[in-house]
Amino acid sequence: MSQITLSFPDGNTKQVASGITPAEVAADISNSLAKKAISATVNGAHHDLQWPITEDASIAIHTMQDDDQALELIRHDLAHIMARAVQEIWPDVKVTIGPVRDAGWFYDFDREEPFTPEDLGQIEAKMKEIINARDAVRTEVWDRDRARKHYEDTNEPYKVELLDRIPGDEPIRMYWHGEWQDLCRGPHLQNTGQVPADAFKLTHIAGAYWLGDSTRPMLQRIYGIAFKNRKDLKAHLTMLEEAAKRDHRKLGREMDLFHMQEEAPGQVFWHPNGWTIYTELQDYVRRKQRRGGYQEVNTPQVVDRKLWEASGHWDKYQHHMFIVEVDESRDGENDDAAAKSREHTRINALKPMNCPCHVQVFNQGLKSYRDLPLRLAEFGSCARFEPSGALHGIMRVRGFTQDDGHIFCTEDQIQEECARFIDFLANIYAELGFPEFEIKFATRPEKRVGTEESWDYVENALENAIKAVGRDYTLEPGDGAFYGPKLDFYLTDAIGRTWQCGTFQVDPNLPERLGANYVGADGEKTRPFMLHRATLGSFERFIGILIEEHSGKLPVWLAPRQVVVAAIVSDADEYCLEVVEALKAAGVRAEADLRNEKINYKVREHSVGKVPYILACGMREVEERSVSTRRLGEKQTQTQTLDEIVAELKAAATPPDLR
Repeated sequence: MSQITLSFPDGNTKQVASGITPAEVAADISNSLAKKAISATVNGAHHDLQWPITEDASIAIHTMQDDDQALELIRHDLAHIMARAVQEIWPDVKVTIGPVRDAGWFYDFDREEPFTPEDLGQIEAKMKEIINARDAVRTEVWDRDRARKHYEDTNEPYKVELLDRIPGDEPIRMYWHGEWQDLCRGPHLQNTGQVPADAFKLTHIAGAYWLGDSTRPMLQRIYGIAFKNRKDLKAHLTMLEEAAKRDHRKLGREMDLFHMQEEAPGQVFWHPNGWTIYTELQDYVRRKQRRGGYQEVNTPQVVDRKLWEASGHWDKYQHHMFIVEVDESRDGENDDAAAKSREHTRINALKPMNCPCHVQVFNQGLKSYRDLPLRLAEFGSCARFEPSGALHGIMRVRGFTQDDGHIFCTEDQIQEECARFIDFLANIYAELGFPEFEIKFATRPEKRVGTEESWDYVENALENAIKAVGRDYTLEPGDGAFYGPKLDFYLTDAIGRTWQCGTFQVDPNLPERLGANYVGADGEKTRPFMLHRATLGSFERFIGILIEEHSGKLPVWLAPRQVVVAAIVSDADEYCLEVVEALKAAGVRAEADLRNEKINYKVREHSVGKVPYILACGMREVEERSVSTRRLGEKQTQTQTLDEIVAELKAAATPPDLR
């Protein structure tokens, strides 16, 4: 029998027989490890303990202490256990696919009768029976014809179709959990009892088209979440409850910020309150960018396909672009679409990003090395096609605006510009309430352009820039763009969720494709480097993050309605209006509530609308020229003079960069 060499994490190597399984490797190391082993990493790939190893390999054995691998297996096994439970309760149900996602999994089923929330409890109970049975999990590799016949005989048409989608060089892996069988790439645990029975929960049911295709059957999707222990599950459920309270869609309705409708899917109808937040945030970023040395530009939203072909986006990104066809021969009076002349039709696209247009701005006029770095910024309105199932309030949309920027510089300016941007971004994040953030450094992918020397230089420049500003980072090997490495900036919100917002990418490729040059110190034409950067990213998404971070209780300077002056009695109406005018004169967004309603009703209503300050005025306040101040989230009121409250609100309503 032929021999192979295994390399272990401690640096040791061992000669073993070809075809050995990770389970046998673990047993050879110790009986204790054999009992604890759940999977292995073989040559960087997650490996089932039952799969044979037939070539020289590095190997690491995993146990339940290895969180990433353990959670992946627990969730993957639970997807199968759930599908088995469903078919044991309702044998006529057809199974499809059940991948791991986020903190759990989902599985899609074809069933004539809709699942109900009550069904989830019945399925959970059956799942626990299966777990407690500790049925063995086993795997075999079958040839394609044998697998096809099996699924045709068992009347599983979706599995037959999935077989046809598996590439010819991939093995057909058949898994059994007890007597129940599924087609799966694996890996899996070794018996159903390895899944913790008290650390999972089925959460909800949704509809989903087969393979995401709206022309295919509508299936029923059951979602579940799972963790290694009950404590982690309980913490996650608490987080979900808190997230539901903070949901920007719910708060958006309560605060009258925006709405979405089916005539414009994935696009936002901003109401006056929401647009106030938007413009305040945009004005703030604009001031910061001007001080940071950026020149603001504005470029077209509809651009001829020729530019997208030249930039490379037409080939690589067209499926995300909205195409606009215009008949240039029309005289403006004939609006008959059928009369459109194909000969004179011009094909354009709504821009999905701003970078090719910024190169066009750079290309106007001769540039010298003395002009660099040239920092251009734009609040660029972009449109990208996102599948309808991926849309999520204002967090995931089709029409959005980026605080986009591009820096044209020389190679030896990259490190300084990177360090400068990290400081710029850190200052903005801190002023917006996110003093801590994570940097992920994505390095060269397997498929890339450029020389190894150039990649070495640029990656070192980014790494040195991060160190120069005293920041830590997480390395993401191989996740850079094909043209250059990048930094992504992640925020963590009040309930522990992470959001990728800012980015910094080095790109020598686009300037070359679009003919960007400057005259170097030697008098020769030289290609600039283009640094793509965004701080907040999508304004829509960042506003959604802010709303959820603060549970709608935005900082006063961002709050659309900063103060309501409410009359307790009608005789105080005139004084309320005087207070409003004094606040407006101080630059505060103030309004009066003179309705013939009880003051407690007014306070409740404006508190639901997340107004930071409610000032109540009765006859005592009129006589004393004072107000009764109630701050959002506080139960007690405070009596203040008119001058005191105007000064306090003027300070609170001032944006952080102007204080």
